[in-house]
Amino acid sequence: MGLQQDTVTWFVGVLFLSTLFLCSAEVRESNFTKLCNTTTLLVVNDSYPGPEIRVRRGDTVFVNVHNQGNYGFTIHCDWTRGSVQGAFIILPAENETYPFPTPDADQTIILQSWYNGDYKQIIDQALATGIPPRQPDAYAINGNLGDTYGCTNDTIFRMQVDYEKMYLLRIINAAMNEQQFFTITNHTLTVVAQDASYVQRFTSDYILISPGQTMDVLVSANQNVGQYYMATRPFSDASAMPPDNITTGIFQYTNSDGGLNASLITLPARDDTNATNSFISRIRNTNVTQNPPLKVPTGIDRRVFIAIATNSVPCNTSQCLLPNRFVASLNNVSFVFPRIDILQAYYNSTGGVFTEDFPLNPPVFYDFTGNLTGFNTIAELGTRAVVLNYGEAVEIVLQATQLGGGGSHPIHLHGFSFYRVGSGSGNFNNETDPRTYNLVDPPLINTIHVPGKGWAALRFFANNPGVWFMHCHFERHSSWGMDTVFIVRNGTTTETSIRPPPSTMPRCPGT
Repeated sequence: MGLQQDTVTWFVGVLFLSTLFLCSAEVRESNFTKLCNTTTLLVVNDSYPGPEIRVRRGDTVFVNVHNQGNYGFTIHCDWTRGSVQGAFIILPAENETYPFPTPDADQTIILQSWYNGDYKQIIDQALATGIPPRQPDAYAINGNLGDTYGCTNDTIFRMQVDYEKMYLLRIINAAMNEQQFFTITNHTLTVVAQDASYVQRFTSDYILISPGQTMDVLVSANQNVGQYYMATRPFSDASAMPPDNITTGIFQYTNSDGGLNASLITLPARDDTNATNSFISRIRNTNVTQNPPLKVPTGIDRRVFIAIATNSVPCNTSQCLLPNRFVASLNNVSFVFPRIDILQAYYNSTGGVFTEDFPLNPPVFYDFTGNLTGFNTIAELGTRAVVLNYGEAVEIVLQATQLGGGGSHPIHLHGFSFYRVGSGSGNFNNETDPRTYNLVDPPLINTIHVPGKGWAALRFFANNPGVWFMHCHFERHSSWGMDTVFIVRNGTTTETSIRPPPSTMPRCPGT
C-alpha cells in the first residue's frame, strides 16, 4: 500500500506447459493528441491502453517493472492507473472449456476516462487546494474517443466481425470515477461472467459496469451486413454529475460498405437508476464446474455495518481555497495513508503505523438516506483497521448516505471474491432486510455496487491471511479517504499463514 521509489525492469514471463515466454515493457511518458490537444501521459510501451497479457488458468506469471517515470507508483496505482493500464486476460486451462458456446473470437473492450493533462498532477492539485478534482474531458473506448467530440483528428475504435460469427467481449471499466452503460446498436448482449466468475446467462440491450469491474458478454453478428455503433455513457445518481458524453466505437461487418446502418444510439439516461438496478438484480451465480463451489456463509461470526459518506475537515495549508477541504469516510473515519506500508508494519509488529480499532458500526445512527441539511459533516482522520480471525464468516453491510454528494459507490475489497447477498433502498433494517437475502445463487464478485439512497450486503469467509485494502473505486473518493483495511490473522498452519516477504523485497524508507 505504500509508494516505492524503486526502479526495476518489467519482463513478463509466462509458463506454458514448461515453456517460458518472455516479453518486456517500459513505463514512461509519451505524447498523445486527442480533442485537438497534445497531452503527456505516463504509459506502458508508449501505448494507451498498455499491452495485453494473455495466460491460461494455472499458468505462472513473472512480472518485473522498469519505471522510467518521475515518481514511484504501485502496480495497482491510484490516479496513475488512468493511463498506466492494460488488460490481463486469463483463458481457460488447456483441458477446460467455457460453460457456454465457444465463441469464434474474442475482443477486449477497455472503457476509460480521458483528461487533457497529467492524471497525478490533477489529483495532487485537488488535494493541495482542498477542492474536488476536475471532471474528465472525454471518455474513451480502447484509447479512442470516437466521433462525437468535434475534433476531426480523433480516432474511433473499430471491431471487425464476420456475419453469423459469435464474439466474446471482455469488457473492463478502467474509468477513474464513472460507472458506465455500454451497448451495441441493433445487437443483443448476453452476459456470461462478472469479476472472473461465471453467471447465469441473460440477455440485455445494455450493461452497467463500475470502475474496477470486468464483465464478459457474448454478441452474435446476426444483423444485416454493415456498420453499427457501439457506445458508452456514464451513469450517476449523485448530486455532482459527470459530463454526459457519449463515446462511440464501430461494430463493423467484413465487406460492409457505406455509412452506419444504425445511427440512433439507445442508451439509458445518465441518471437512470431503474436501468441500473434492473440490470444488477439479474446477475446470479451459476452452478458450473468452472466456478468455485458455492459456499455462502450462513452463520455469521463477524458483522460490520459501514456508512459511506463524503465529508469535510478543516483545511489549514497555504494552498487551501476554502476553510474546509473535501474528504470521504467509512463510519466517519477518513483513511490516512501511512508512510510505512501496513502489511510491512503488521508483519514486523512495527508500532505507531495503524490501530486495530476501525468502528464496526457508525458512531452515530441517523437517517442515512434522508435530508441531512445542517448535519455535521466533519469527519475524523485515522489509519484504523478491522482485524478478523482466520476462517471467520464475515458479513459487511454497506450503507450509502446523503452526506456530501450522495449517490452510489463501487466498493472493492482486495484479497477476496465475496458474495453479494442483498441490496435495497433506504436505510438498512437489520431485522427485516436479511430476510430478503439471496443465499441460493448470489454472484461471486470483488466489486459491489452500493446504490444511492440504499444499501448492499456481502459475505465471505476470512480464509486469506494478510492485510487487505477496501476502498471506493471512484478514485476521487479513495484519494479523499473512503478506504479501510481488513487484517486477517494467521491460521494454525503454515498453509493458513502469511507468507514471509522475499529476501530481496525493498522496505519502506526509514524501516
